[in-house]
Amino acid sequence: MKIAIFHDYFGAIGGGEKLVLMLAKYINADVITTDLNLESIKKMGYSDIHIISLGKTPKVPPLKQISASFLFATCDFSKKYDFFIFSGNWAHFAAKKHKPNLYYCHTPTRAFYDLYDTFLTRQSFFVSIFFRIWVRFHRPISEYYLSHVCKIATNSENTLQRVKMYFHRDAEVIYPPVETTKFTCNEYGDFWLSVNRLYPEKRVELQIDAFREMPEEKLIIVGGYSEGDHAKSYAKNIIKNLPDNVKLRGEVSELELLDLYSRCKGLICTAMDEDFGMTPVEAMASGKPVVAVNEGGFKETVTEKTGLLIYADVPGVIGAVKLISSEPKSYRDACLEQAKRFDLSIFSEKMKNVVNNDC
Repeated sequence: MKIAIFHDYFGAIGGGEKLVLMLAKYINADVITTDLNLESIKKMGYSDIHIISLGKTPKVPPLKQISASFLFATCDFSKKYDFFIFSGNWAHFAAKKHKPNLYYCHTPTRAFYDLYDTFLTRQSFFVSIFFRIWVRFHRPISEYYLSHVCKIATNSENTLQRVKMYFHRDAEVIYPPVETTKFTCNEYGDFWLSVNRLYPEKRVELQIDAFREMPEEKLIIVGGYSEGDHAKSYAKNIIKNLPDNVKLRGEVSELELLDLYSRCKGLICTAMDEDFGMTPVEAMASGKPVVAVNEGGFKETVTEKTGLLIYADVPGVIGAVKLISSEPKSYRDACLEQAKRFDLSIFSEKMKNVVNNDC
């Protein structure tokens, strides 16, 4: 059976992109996307995946999102594949022509639903007018193409509640995969690690402000952003105001990331109501404790034995970092055991069962 996975675009590599690449490799599927950054894919170690690009999109939002939606809605691979999987906010626009299908929903588009007001407050008055117009017309079109999705799977109980609230549909929770065998624990070094795309929703400034008040601790931040999206100005502001004990590494290769996980003291996660969050599981697969805000998908992975869930404020980060730094090794065994619940083999088998049952 030939399977194709549609995914929005491959710019900055995040959890969604990792999931698509791992799944494509495991089930021998082709990937169909729009913008394609081959260098990022190579860094992640997936250059052997067959990827088809539908073309580039404009760098300016919302033209970027509108263009991607149009490219997916108008493409036609219906005669070349037997089953189709959609991933991201715009790939499901291909659902009308491509059946049977499954939508692996990372989250209902946050700018359309739960973070609409948050996005609106970030805009100038002039830009906010265009934002309102875009959402007013693009959201119902998105929901129309969603009606052609045969089945929905989602990445967490947290996202399942959003799917029920905004899509009025049920979904099967299939937790995202982590290749746990790749990760090792070499030492508990002298630095904390943060791994996330540099988007405002990740609240990286919270981490930086906390470590500014802890000069005795070090933080390495890994992650990039896509040119032209709403994160550009946010990332630039972060870069120009870093304390000496915080280093921004940008995007790194898979080998470099594995090395950082293996040597860090622990992981910091501050994303706003994160859909699921793969990085805590990656850290735990390396035997490292996690400090995460007590929101969203983090509550489904981080326990009192594997780290600390905190309030999303500077004192919360400081208190947790100081507490765990006194004995990070004590979390090792519980972290390794928890990570096994999210291994790639479990995810892949569940996805295979969904595909086989629907074909």
